[in-house]
Formats: sequence, structure tokens, C-alpha cells
Amino acid sequence: MPIALLALTISAFAIGTTEFVIVGLIPTIAADLRIGLPSAGLLVSLYALGVAIGAPVLTALTGKLPRKALLLGLMALFTLGNLLAWKAPGYETLIAARILTGLAHGVFFSIGSTIATGLVPKEKAASAIALMFTGLTVALVTGVPLGTFIGQHFGWRETFLAVAALGVIAFIGSALFVPNDIRHRPPASSDRSPHVPSRRTTDTAVARWAAAGCRRSLRAAP
Repeated sequence: MPIALLALTISAFAIGTTEFVIVGLIPTIAADLRIGLPSAGLLVSLYALGVAIGAPVLTALTGKLPRKALLLGLMALFTLGNLLAWKAPGYETLIAARILTGLAHGVFFSIGSTIATGLVPKEKAASAIALMFTGLTVALVTGVPLGTFIGQHFGWRETFLAVAALGVIAFIGSALFVPNDIRHRPPASSDRSPHVPSRRTTDTAVARWAAAGCRRSLRAAP
């Protein structure tokens, strides 16, 4: 498997960690910012809302952009969002940071899947996607507990700083190893057969799948 897939896996690990680690930090954040637990719980719901909006809408709007440039932009946005959460002076800024990272999350898992398939032969496409999503699975098992431990012993802000560091590593790895000539056909090509789905259609389908999962998280959030 190409080393570029490892960069995508690290990105998925970082995104999965920042999505779910907030649940274990809600009491700590509520106490530090002097807000109620229901208000702190909105940090989960509004993140999910950012994903639900960003996944289908931003994926469609960015369909013509080069895949690598879009990937780097998303990881920069993700890192910026976590740095903003780290330095957030108050509740409102933290909400903005969570929505920002949620937007990056929604688009990443849609284009990340198509980038992964573009890195390998067609017969290995499913394995490439599975490897990328392994980062999300590992985040649930290791990243979230570790992030919660850091937040409860060193402060919740340090958790976001650690995730931002992962974002920097993922950005550098993607910049170095993801090729510039990833197979990508911009949408609305006139020579496409009506029976062959466009890359944009594929991206948006994955985005809707991600958004559906986050809408379930939003309904289940405090």
C-alpha cells in the first residue's frame, strides 16, 4: 500500500479523536467555562451539525478543485479549528471552533475515500478505503481515551493542542506523499456516459453517508 494512505489514516485518526473526545471532557469544560452541562453538550451537537452541513454542501461546491489541494486545505482548516479551541477565550469561540472542525470533517471523509481509491489499482480500492477508515476505528479505541486522559489531568485545552499536532503531522504527510496527479474528473464533463457516475457524484454520496451518521449523533447528543 502507498505511504500516502498512511497520511490519510493519520488524518482520519485525528478527526475521529476530535469528534468523540469532547464527550469525556464535557464536565471539565463546563466547570472551567462556568456553563451548564446542557450548554457544554451543545459542543457535541454543533460539531455534528457542522458535519451534516459541510459534508454534502461543501463537497458539491468543491467538486472541481484538485484533490490534493482540497485535502491540504481541509487539514489546515482542521488544525486551525483545534488551535482555536485550544486558545478559546470563552464558550462562543469554542462553539465556532467546533463548527469549523466539523465542516472539515464532513468533506474529508468524502474526498478521502476517492483519494484513497486513486492511489491504488482498481482491484485494491476497497482495501484502500478500509485502511483509511481504520484510523477512525483506532481513534475510538485509543485516541479518545488518551485524549480524555490528557484533558482530565492536564486540562481540556491540551487535548485540542495534541489533536492539532496530529493535524500538522497529517498535513505534512499529505503534502509530501499524496501525489499531485490523483485521478480526478471534474463534474459536468460533457463526454461522460449517462450510466457512469461522476467523481462528484461519488464524493457527494459518501458525504451524505457521513452526514447521516452525524445526524444520528446529533439526535443522541445531550
